[in-house]
Amino acid sequence: MLHLRMIVPPDRTSAAVRLIESTVGTAHLVVLPGAARDPSGDLVLCDVAREAGDELLHGLRQLGIDQDGSIAVENIDLSMSTRADTAEEEAPGEGADAVIWEQLAEATHEDSTLSFTYFSFMGLATMIAACGVVLDNAILIVGAMAVGPEFGPLAGVCTAIVQRAPRLAARSLIALLVGFASAILATTLFSLLMDWMDLFSQSMLDAERPQTSFIWQPDPFSFVVAVLAGAAGTLSLTSSKSGAMVGVAISVTTVPAAANAAVALSYGEVGQMWGSIQQLLLNLLGIMLAGTATLALQKRLWRTQRGRLKRRLRRG
Repeated sequence: MLHLRMIVPPDRTSAAVRLIESTVGTAHLVVLPGAARDPSGDLVLCDVAREAGDELLHGLRQLGIDQDGSIAVENIDLSMSTRADTAEEEAPGEGADAVIWEQLAEATHEDSTLSFTYFSFMGLATMIAACGVVLDNAILIVGAMAVGPEFGPLAGVCTAIVQRAPRLAARSLIALLVGFASAILATTLFSLLMDWMDLFSQSMLDAERPQTSFIWQPDPFSFVVAVLAGAAGTLSLTSSKSGAMVGVAISVTTVPAAANAAVALSYGEVGQMWGSIQQLLLNLLGIMLAGTATLALQKRLWRTQRGRLKRRLRRG
């Protein structure tokens, strides 16, 4: 269940209440006239099954409540109510399959912001991966994958394509390009520093490296794994199963490929650098294609389920 807290202009309270009452899957409606002060208006509270949340939010935005008032959405971890159970049974589909597009767009928008934190995580993850590359240490590579923040902008691109939001697409693509470019530059300087301290050497980079040589040698499995990880990551975001994101993060070779490209660049190893860039681009492409296809399929399936419910209600 989702909990909605709204500040509604008094002239639109009746319309908002009618919308909530007519939406299948809502419960616990509360109206407090004149309770809100900033902005002024009526305070309206309700709970809604996750399956019906996107439709209700869309209707509330059409009333302009997000412009002249406020809409806040919270996940309810526990709700002990027979009425809530009934609302969830009435709503179409399963809550785990529902996509709250407004919530997804907001999350990906935040993750695609070029902030100090974003740059820091991207740079630190790539430097950790650089150490793993030179030392041929798979544990460091896995750790770097988990630290990297790149899935947020990737999900932003997928969401923007499906929702036809060019601003979000541009913002996410810029975050990806600038993030990886800055991380590669910083890691190249880091590699030169480590070489000056005699901690890195070209011979270490040119060694066989059985644990990490795959990073700069892309093959068909690189694309296959990226596609699978992209689909899994997208499902994790839309279903709020955040635990799966760790597995997704350590399945794709984005940050390690950027790190290997940076170290190879510092030693003038053009072959390794180009192979690493290919690996990076292949993974990014696979994730974006799979993520976009997954979101498009979810959107289509959900529209079909909602259409069936509406036809059944008309007949009833």
